[in-house]
Amino acid sequence: MTSRAGNPAPRAKRADARHNAERLATVARNAFAEHGADASLIDIARRAGVSSGTLYRHFPTRAALLAAVYRSEIEALGNLAAELHDSAEPLPALATWLRAFSEYTTTCRGLKGLVAAIDTDTQNALTSWWYATLLPAATSLLERAQRTGVVRDDVTTHQVLRLVNAVALAHEQAGLDDDQTGPLLNLIIDGLRAHRDFAE
Repeated sequence: MTSRAGNPAPRAKRADARHNAERLATVARNAFAEHGADASLIDIARRAGVSSGTLYRHFPTRAALLAAVYRSEIEALGNLAAELHDSAEPLPALATWLRAFSEYTTTCRGLKGLVAAIDTDTQNALTSWWYATLLPAATSLLERAQRTGVVRDDVTTHQVLRLVNAVALAHEQAGLDDDQTGPLLNLIIDGLRAHRDFAE
């Protein structure tokens, strides 16, 4: 649809702008994961198929791009939890989500180095959104598994996420590869199972 002047209608422009912003956030996420905090913004724009001017119109600073990437990652994990809650068995759903959460915390290593560049108000807003989105997401999967009796009932969401974060930290600081990290996550998941008392 075009206006009388032959230019794209405002709705089409908004759709294109939204697509460009989403594409830039996706490419930036991968670039930060590969190259860390020093990933080239010009290269990100090139890989996204847009000009550097388009990137800076959407994200005037590196910190603004970081915030967009961070939000998109949190939103994706929240959406995944909802999908798994409705489509998978309780324990496999929880295990799949915890692995995705671990991948998020390990592959986005570049984000950690960029957080300091974000103003305090934005940091606080992102932190609040993290808790408001991911804690309920993880809790819904954990409590569902606990209600069905496949996961022990003496663990909390905070404890589980701390354990997964510890694996992610080991992955980053000790330079573990995926073949080494996977078994550690499996140990956590196995430890969550509701084992029968051997005395029975």
